[in-house]
Amino acid sequence: MRIGILTGGGDCPGLNAAIRAVVKRGTSEHGCSIVGFRNGWQGVIDGDARPLTRDDVSGILVVGGTMLGTARCHPHKVEGGMEAVQETVVNEKLDGLICIGGDGTLKAAGKVSEATGIPVIGIPKTIDNDVVGTDAAIGFDTAVSIATEAIDRLHSTAESHNRVMVVELMGRHSGWIAVTAGMAGGADIILAPEEPFDIEVIVKKIKHRHRYKNFSIVAVAEGAVPAEGSNWTGSPTIDERGNPIAGSIGHEVTKAIELMTGFPTRLTVLGYVQRGGIPTASDRLLGTRFGIAAIDAIVAGESGKYTALQGEDIVLKDFSVMMGKTKWVPKELLEAAWGL
Repeated sequence: MRIGILTGGGDCPGLNAAIRAVVKRGTSEHGCSIVGFRNGWQGVIDGDARPLTRDDVSGILVVGGTMLGTARCHPHKVEGGMEAVQETVVNEKLDGLICIGGDGTLKAAGKVSEATGIPVIGIPKTIDNDVVGTDAAIGFDTAVSIATEAIDRLHSTAESHNRVMVVELMGRHSGWIAVTAGMAGGADIILAPEEPFDIEVIVKKIKHRHRYKNFSIVAVAEGAVPAEGSNWTGSPTIDERGNPIAGSIGHEVTKAIELMTGFPTRLTVLGYVQRGGIPTASDRLLGTRFGIAAIDAIVAGESGKYTALQGEDIVLKDFSVMMGKTKWVPKELLEAAWGL
C-alpha cells in the first residue's frame, strides 16, 4: 500500500513522533510506502510531496514542530480544493491518507473522506486539548509543562517585588492550559473562556489575599471574557477572523487590577513559547501510539475515523464525534481551580 501523511494547523511538540511512528510501522510491519505532504492540506492540493523512509525520520522523535511543515488550509474552503485533492491522490497512486491536526484540520479530513471516498484516518493534535472524544491530544502535555514552569518562575519575582503577576496563556475557546497549568503552578486566580469573569470579584479576592500575602498570580486564557452585566468594559481585541488577539485580554486585566487595587501589576504573555521546543515524554509516547494506531487502521481498511485516547487505551472514533464541537473544561475542574 501507498499511504500519504500530512500535518495541518498550528505546530506543536510531538508531531514528529507521530510521523516517525507511521513511517517506521508502515514500512517495517506492513510493507507500505509512505508519502509526506508539505504544509498540510495545501501540500495535498498542490501535489507537493516527498517520499518518507526510515532514514528520513531517524532522530526526529525529540524534535519539536513538524518535519513536513504545516499550514491552515482546508480543502472544502478552497475553490477546486476537493478536486485537487482527488487528483493528487490519483497521481501519487495513494491508497489512503493520514491527517494529523486539530479540530479544524480533522473536520476537513472528515469532509474529504465523506465527499471523495478517499480512505482517511485522523490523529488529533492541539495544545488546546479541545478535540472532542479523546482524553488528550498531541502537544497538550508539553504546553502545560512549559506554562507551569513559567508560573513557577513568576512566583519568585511576584513575591520579591510585592506584585500581582498576570500571565496570559493560549486558549481562544477553551481554557485547558490556563486551568491545568494554573492549578499545577499554584496560581491564585484562573480565568477561562468557559466561565466569564467579574473583575470586581477578582479585585476583591486579590485585596483579601494581600492582607496576609504580598503577591498574587493570575492565570488568564487568551479567550477569557468578562461576564455580561459587569461594570467593567474591558474585553479582548478581536482579529478579522473573530479570534481574540494574543495579549489583549491580559493587558486589560492587568490595567484593571492595578487601577482598582493600587498594587503594582505586571503582564507576561507566553504566546508561541507554549507550543515550541522539545516534546515531553508523554507527548512522544502519545504521538507514537497514535501513529501506530493510525497506520494499522488504514491498512486494515478503516476510514473516516480518528485515533483517540480513552483511559489507557487507543481507540478509533468516527469524525462525526468531533466535527463542529469543542471539548470544554468541565465545571467541576473550573470550580476546583477557583476554590483553591
